[in-house]
Amino acid sequence: MGDRPPERTTARPAPPSRQRSLRIEEPAERRPLLPHRVTFSHELDREVFSCYASRTSHLPVYTNIHRIRRDILSVVEDYLSLDQLRDVRINISVVRPLVDKLYEQDDISIVYCLLVNRAQFLNEQAHLKNRANVNFTRAMLCELVATRILRRFNEDNEGPENLMVLAHILIAGFEPFQNAPQEVRSEVESSLSLNKTLPALEVAILSESRLFLSSTSCQKVVDAIYVGQIIYTPSSYMDFISDHYKQRPISLYDPRQAPLLNQYRLVVPRTRNILEISQFVILLGLYLSFMAERDPSQVSILEICFVIYSMGWVLDQFATILEHGWRVYTQNLWSFLDVTYAVIYWVYLFLRIFGLKTGRLGLGQQAMDVLAMGAPVLIPRLAFNLLSDNLVFLSLRSMMSDFALLTALAGWCFFGFLLSLVWLGDGKFSAVTISKWMIYIWFGLDGSGIHYSTEFHQLLGPALMVTFAFLGNTLFLTILVSMLSTTFSKLVADSTAEIQFRRAVLTLEGVKGDAIFAYQPPFNLLAIFFLIPLKFIVSPRWFHKIHVFFVRLLNLPLLLLIAIIERRIAWSADRARKLSTASTFKPSVLRRGSKSRAWFWDKWRWSITSHSDLETVFEVPPPDSVLTEINTDDALTRHLIRRQFTRHNTLEGASQPPTEEELGGVPAPATAPKPPKLKPLNRRDSIAPFPGLKAELRGLLSESDEVSDITARLEALEESTQRIEAMLGRIADGMIGSEIGEPHAHAARWATSLSEDEHSPGEED
Repeated sequence: MGDRPPERTTARPAPPSRQRSLRIEEPAERRPLLPHRVTFSHELDREVFSCYASRTSHLPVYTNIHRIRRDILSVVEDYLSLDQLRDVRINISVVRPLVDKLYEQDDISIVYCLLVNRAQFLNEQAHLKNRANVNFTRAMLCELVATRILRRFNEDNEGPENLMVLAHILIAGFEPFQNAPQEVRSEVESSLSLNKTLPALEVAILSESRLFLSSTSCQKVVDAIYVGQIIYTPSSYMDFISDHYKQRPISLYDPRQAPLLNQYRLVVPRTRNILEISQFVILLGLYLSFMAERDPSQVSILEICFVIYSMGWVLDQFATILEHGWRVYTQNLWSFLDVTYAVIYWVYLFLRIFGLKTGRLGLGQQAMDVLAMGAPVLIPRLAFNLLSDNLVFLSLRSMMSDFALLTALAGWCFFGFLLSLVWLGDGKFSAVTISKWMIYIWFGLDGSGIHYSTEFHQLLGPALMVTFAFLGNTLFLTILVSMLSTTFSKLVADSTAEIQFRRAVLTLEGVKGDAIFAYQPPFNLLAIFFLIPLKFIVSPRWFHKIHVFFVRLLNLPLLLLIAIIERRIAWSADRARKLSTASTFKPSVLRRGSKSRAWFWDKWRWSITSHSDLETVFEVPPPDSVLTEINTDDALTRHLIRRQFTRHNTLEGASQPPTEEELGGVPAPATAPKPPKLKPLNRRDSIAPFPGLKAELRGLLSESDEVSDITARLEALEESTQRIEAMLGRIADGMIGSEIGEPHAHAARWATSLSEDEHSPGEED
């Protein structure tokens, strides 16, 4: 990954030797039923990087991966759906013990190890068909446990430290063979990627962990990365221009301590997304202008501008593929459109250059015709950019793969019909004409193929055409519609998770480590031809200085605009102070400026309606008098909510007698009885307020044949014992009040009763 300098880009206010512990002070309304631990062993003062694992090299990643695999294999032997894994019995017996065991290790690599195991189980599901369902359940369990552990880290840490802990868990770089035995590393050393680390967030995207990525804790980090609140240098698969002289650790960004011309803000995902949309709009404008006056006989200035700018734009896309790999790149919503346009552009460029070199005007016209095929790709691509969260575009992207797969299978199968008809026709009709007739029949457009089928053969020709019509127009189209309907239904059922998954992909792709992304097209072409040879001439320090100088020079207006927006709107002083003292991070605070500095559109939009107060009432913080008033418990809140879910930490609150308002207007007695000492609630007591839930849970936990049989036998034995006691009582009473000759009669009746009880159904067992 290059030379690592002794200096870093950010300085820590606390001394490096000081170990800081997180002291948890939660508000009363968010206090959980189980107590949190007081400290967290992970040191936040240490610089943690995503591009290499030097600061986390002591963590036993390799051992944790195989320990988790052993535990998951031992507890999952049958197929279970996600709803069944969330069931109360499975949660108590399987999920919660795993979460408690792994969470108590205080290891930030646990989430990474769980997601690595999920990826492996999904891989085994694809290759081991006999255990596919079981491996899918194991993969789902790994994702569920990782989500619960991340949520606990989120709950146990408050304030700015909360965001840093979550960022270290999701962004810190780890290696699968980290701290593996030497014999293991020697065995696989040839296949290892040197200095290649992956964060847990990228592993979650590769394994398509939608449940994990859509969780609140994960989305908090994703939103912070997207707006640039969390900054770091990512690990990259391959770099065009490698500048790793200064690598940024995972840290929180403060624009007041950053330089005015900060070139790293060009690769913030939100800024990067805006720049990519602007670049594509310029590309689309050049494309439409050039195609409107295209002339294959001459090369115009507009064509030169279009060729150079398109080459820079395609280079940017190719660098994105090398940055995070093909698998992450293809998860993007519009990646297939970009790849299609890149292919069309290179075919056009090859034909155009070859035609100009040979002087053949026909090749130039063919190049223009090929470039015209880019319109169906470029025009919808802008809609994909602007409406990336729309369900229609999400469904269209997912259904394209199903459509392409079924179409390829249909073409493969129907190729046999084409050969039969060609051989039966014996040269009467060309293969192209027969293919055209078959396509018309498939889509139900024309019946010319059936009309001319008798010319192939009096009997076999019509039989082949009718059979093809039934299979193609009826069977395959019905299957295609059913597959697309199923895919759309799945997306609609979990549309929120799908949108957040695509947003996580866009955020991860937006964090760039390659220096080429700091140059906008077409200046990235100049950077390729100038900086790559320069890297072999100067030292890494001087190469970094030259690179920073050119980036700031070429992007000077843009960097000034970003600095003004972040200092005056996104990170104003009041907002930053609220953010530093807030218990939870809210990216909406960064996305929206103060009310006095709102954008003109927001002011105009709300001023022309009578609904402006709906948003203003939540922006102005309430005074202390209002907070005191709303915190006062009324009878409903005190009896239904607060007494059930809040713990009484002081004896004063528990010993206060009820007031007249709490008693519904009835005066309180002069000598109110002292209330009993309340026992602190635990997590099990949280089900107490719901009537019938305890009995239902008890029935669920004891719902088995053996337990039901034992319970019935014990109840029958208890009833028999009660009858024997009643009979013995009657005999004793009769013996006391009877004459001497009567005990024999009582004994006879007692023997008769015993014989009847022995033959009763409840005492057979």
